[in-house]
Amino acid sequence: MAPSKKKHASGQPCIIPGGFTVLSLQFSSDSVAQHKLYVKEHKVRAEKSSHRPLDRTLFVLNIPPYCSEGVVKELFSQFGCVQSVELRDHPGSFQDSGPKLSRFFKPVAKQGFRVGYVVFENSSSLRAAKSHPHDVSLVVCTEQRPVKTGVQKWIQQYTESFINPDKLQHIVDSFMEGYDKRKEEEAERQRKEAEQQQEDEEGWVKVTRGSKGTKGRPHSEAANERTLQKEMRKKKRKELLNFYTWQHRNTQKEHIADLRKKFEEDKQRIALLRAQRKFKPY
Repeated sequence: MAPSKKKHASGQPCIIPGGFTVLSLQFSSDSVAQHKLYVKEHKVRAEKSSHRPLDRTLFVLNIPPYCSEGVVKELFSQFGCVQSVELRDHPGSFQDSGPKLSRFFKPVAKQGFRVGYVVFENSSSLRAAKSHPHDVSLVVCTEQRPVKTGVQKWIQQYTESFINPDKLQHIVDSFMEGYDKRKEEEAERQRKEAEQQQEDEEGWVKVTRGSKGTKGRPHSEAANERTLQKEMRKKKRKELLNFYTWQHRNTQKEHIADLRKKFEEDKQRIALLRAQRKFKPY
């Protein structure tokens, strides 16, 4: 998205179609080249998330690869206290499902221009960022905040790629403790559901009223299994035995086979008793 070619007065913000404000970005104070950031207030009402409040979140486009979350936080801190910064490859809803993983277990981030969500603590800071003059550049690399690029950045990434075994073991132990805790909570929840849905002697299930505003939960796996077994028993009772001719014929064959088997067993038992008889009158 290219900025408008219309000349603006000095000290005035540059607003382009779409409601974006153009902010100039310089890597260092003596750098000639400038980079453009495009910011606007985040107003996605369909996204009901407390992590991106509608009146305090700034949506930022065209963030260069050398700007990390810490650098972006420092850049926008001059407009007010920054609560959080989130960088993503593409715009989208907030996703925070599952446990928080360490950087050792996350996929490698793509190196490219990204979008960001900057959350301020006060709404006045957002208005200050939107009204920033376009001819006053934001400086990325300063003496207080040095940013490494090129070979120095590669050396730093290579050095950080080495993992301390003790630190890694501590991260793994912490993750496994949280995993075991979640599994215990899940097992306890399933046990309580099974107790609530347990049938009495007459086959009745006690149904209790939940708290106000709670949504109905789906049946648990144990309850579905019990229902399936009950249906199978009812179907078995309703099944008509020896209704068809082939069923009657098969039943007769099985009965004759059982009688023959019993007859052979009785013959062997009688022969064994005769062999063990010790009384010989002659």
